[in-house]
Amino acid sequence: MKTLKIADKKIGGDHRCFIIAEACDNHLGDMDTAKEMARQSKLAGADAVKYQHHLPDEEMLRDGVPMSDNFNMPLYEFLQLYALSLEQHRELKEYCDEIGILYMCTPFSKRAALEINDLVPAFKIGSGELTDIPTLKVIAKLGKPMILSTGMSLMKEIDETVEALSLITDQFALMNCTSEYPPKYEDLNLGVIRELKDRYGVPVGHSDHSPDIYSCFGAVSLGAKLIEKHLILDKKQPGPDQSVSIEPHELYQLVDGIRKIEAAMGSEKRINELEKPIRTWARRSIVTLKDIPGGTTLTEDLIWTKRPGTGVEAKHLDKFIGKKTKHDLEKDYLIQWDDIG
Repeated sequence: MKTLKIADKKIGGDHRCFIIAEACDNHLGDMDTAKEMARQSKLAGADAVKYQHHLPDEEMLRDGVPMSDNFNMPLYEFLQLYALSLEQHRELKEYCDEIGILYMCTPFSKRAALEINDLVPAFKIGSGELTDIPTLKVIAKLGKPMILSTGMSLMKEIDETVEALSLITDQFALMNCTSEYPPKYEDLNLGVIRELKDRYGVPVGHSDHSPDIYSCFGAVSLGAKLIEKHLILDKKQPGPDQSVSIEPHELYQLVDGIRKIEAAMGSEKRINELEKPIRTWARRSIVTLKDIPGGTTLTEDLIWTKRPGTGVEAKHLDKFIGKKTKHDLEKDYLIQWDDIG
């Protein structure tokens, strides 16, 4: 399995999950809000906060672009109103550096990628751009790691993109994703995480559009090495990503839960140190059920198993049945091997 390195973070293998707080356009163009999203992401323990660089005329036609239910105005108009400028992105990058969280940004056109190249340690590619192979090849040649979401895609389309990128770089990861806002849980298909890992041998993550955090936990347990989750400061705020976003306290719960799941992902079955004192009383030993005179042939009516587990293990009961006692035994006695002949 290949690994990526983004800034000082290694992704893949045995390294811990890389958690991205997706600020998207939930700031609605307000820089104070955008900075507060970075600050809250840092406080929650996320590895990175990610914004979006939109140049509307570079990424879409002004007219004729169909609308989806998560927008209440044409996307072109929305971006004209709320998209951050390149200078604002530079300001956000400086702020993220100052507070100690990794700044990331998704470009939505070739020009946008070239403009933010000196700001980002890696490129996050949205699901809509997965099949824009000409642009992806330009980005790949910039020499930075790439994280590609695979929403609304067929395996054949992912194959084509992976094949094209592999001729240029092996520094990319794939994100399982369902591009619904929000998705039906039946459409999340978390099992695809394992299929992507097996099929391509690259780090695989999950970009989550559900309205809560539970599917992210499932993704991590299935091997996701990156998690991307939309962030909003207040769910009462309107916006195209409001229905798939979580508030800062939920982001904290997400990060905390992922770290606990990672700690719990061991695969060695052993007796842990904290289990040992419990094992001594919780396991069963062979004990006498009544007073037994010496020379008595033992039967199941005379001996059985009870706690604690400090005597002869219960699994040896059959070896005592039919044997004679060497001497008198009291009731509720932890019988020993040398008590029988």
